[in-house]
Amino acid sequence: MSFRWGIYEKALPAGRSWKDLLDSAAAAGYQFLEISIDESEERIARLEWPRESRRKLHEALAASETTIDSMCLSAHRKYSLGSTSRSVRERGLTLMKRAIEFAVEFGLRLVQVAGYDVFYEPSTEATRGFFLENLLRSKEWAQESCVMLGLENVDSPVVDSITGALRFVEAAQAPWFQLYPDIANLAAMGKDVPGELLLGGSHIVGLHLKDGRIGEIRRVPFGEGIVDFAGVFRALRSIAYRGPFVVEMWNENGDQAIPAAAHARQWLMDRLIQEKTA
Repeated sequence: MSFRWGIYEKALPAGRSWKDLLDSAAAAGYQFLEISIDESEERIARLEWPRESRRKLHEALAASETTIDSMCLSAHRKYSLGSTSRSVRERGLTLMKRAIEFAVEFGLRLVQVAGYDVFYEPSTEATRGFFLENLLRSKEWAQESCVMLGLENVDSPVVDSITGALRFVEAAQAPWFQLYPDIANLAAMGKDVPGELLLGGSHIVGLHLKDGRIGEIRRVPFGEGIVDFAGVFRALRSIAYRGPFVVEMWNENGDQAIPAAAHARQWLMDRLIQEKTA
């Protein structure tokens, strides 16, 4: 069983050209890069690039065997789809539409949608209603464009598990709106990670692989957290998962970022092989 491996953009050295980023991903042993569209206006601006900026990425992709297969769209923490502010919701919807258009233009298969109804304001029945309404609008655009949206479980009560995310997927009733779980987020929220993956089953279209601890979802080195990777890979084998693995980590190592990303992939590969031969 072979998998396609991707690396989160923020794991690699910052400030490099697109060609250098793609080459760095390949040097660390990955087939694709996951681009980040986070809350920073600099990264959000990528969705509205002028022609010259788009041309540079097209040229970099044409010159590389490495692709950009997925997008981590976390800008909705700032421009929440469930916000009580109409202008914030409308901005969030605009970003979603632009993200889908970006995916079409650059050949991305998958856009990960963060499962926050809101992030910087209280979650209420109203914000959850707006969130569902706007996810349903988003899945229509995705379906029209043949771009997969994958809902991520996060550190928020609304979608803190695959069980919670499935409510939205089932409401959408569309092949282009599915699950993109984060296993460390599940562990950090005290969930039964293998059990949740089994529940997600064929709805799982991508996976973020990282380690975590209770209440701690970022920057936990592999092997120093509580994620049961053997159980994760066993559950994935049970559901016949064949989608991509994206290693989510952050560049804390300066010039050692590429070796650190390579080490992470090898560490995970070792656990995957061990589970297969157990």
